[in-house]
Amino acid sequence: MPARVVLRNLLEPRALVDHFLAHPPDDFRAGVTLSGTPAFFAHFDPLSIADDALRRIVTALPLYRAWRHRLRLRTCFIGTTVSEYALFPADVDADALVRDWLDHARKQPLLIVKDIPQESPLLDATSNAQARAIAAACERAGLLLLEGQALAWLPIDFTTVEEYLARLSSSRRKDIRRKLRSRAALDIQEIATGSAFFADAAMRDAFYALYLEVFAQSEIHFDRLSRAFLDAVLQDTDSGGIAFVYRHAGRIVGWNLCFVVGDKLIDKYVGFSYPAAREHNLYFVSWIHNLDYALRRHLSAYIAGWTDPEIKSYLGARFTFTRHAVRPRSLMLRMLLRRLAGNFESDRQWAEAKSADEIHVDTRRS
Repeated sequence: MPARVVLRNLLEPRALVDHFLAHPPDDFRAGVTLSGTPAFFAHFDPLSIADDALRRIVTALPLYRAWRHRLRLRTCFIGTTVSEYALFPADVDADALVRDWLDHARKQPLLIVKDIPQESPLLDATSNAQARAIAAACERAGLLLLEGQALAWLPIDFTTVEEYLARLSSSRRKDIRRKLRSRAALDIQEIATGSAFFADAAMRDAFYALYLEVFAQSEIHFDRLSRAFLDAVLQDTDSGGIAFVYRHAGRIVGWNLCFVVGDKLIDKYVGFSYPAAREHNLYFVSWIHNLDYALRRHLSAYIAGWTDPEIKSYLGARFTFTRHAVRPRSLMLRMLLRRLAGNFESDRQWAEAKSADEIHVDTRRS
């Protein structure tokens, strides 16, 4: 990184960004722009984030399998895949930042400024004001603003897990309590990153193998963490990381890596062994265990990440949204994107179409 700049919007430990820059996901090239903004280059298929309707239309076109590789565009992303938000240098003019990013993208077919905060309750007023200014500067520079993903979070404004459960509907309480019975068969450890536990390369191998199981069953295969990245994070003594390790009959069936930053618990990575993780309802068990940990540490919020908004809503999460600023190099693609913009805003459409009481989720798949 050039001179180490102050970055706004950072909920995670700065060390996580440093590890990302040193050990980016497989097939990524990470670095910083001249302004010090974290960024990366990767091949990206826009269809991977399109809604089902557009995906069905495109995949039904003649000879799709023969030309689908052409949809994978070399893309310059402003942001990282380890931070909830794009990270902006403080006290730099918004228009100057956008010019810097356009120059960094150079002749790449696609530029995406990912995860621009949108009046986030998790950020201070100065950070939100800068995000507004940058969104406006992106529009002035010809980038198209799209609604982004739904970031799940939960204020810890209850004093016990029972009080939290009492706020959910009776049917949900009954379902969650039934799933939590599987805790009796589990041994749960809380292990700090950088501890002797993670000095064992075989243990880090096991963690990475379980992460790959989760990655393999994900709908979107984009940012596969490198082994070197996870090694560095697990051995970092200063990041505030805490790994919750779930064992059944002595065997690790899952882990969940979180970070305590200030008064917030940030949930970042998981590794599950299937089908054991589903048999023991680890998604639900780990959610409740994280809330219990936050209560014990007197934390103010639990930040649960971008994935699975339906299930997280079922569990009572709130959501805050981002925007992406997108600029295809091709004029034809720019015109097409403007016509189809709504097909790439599925999280916002989902949130507007469903109130929490209307959501019906097959929780058996979690």
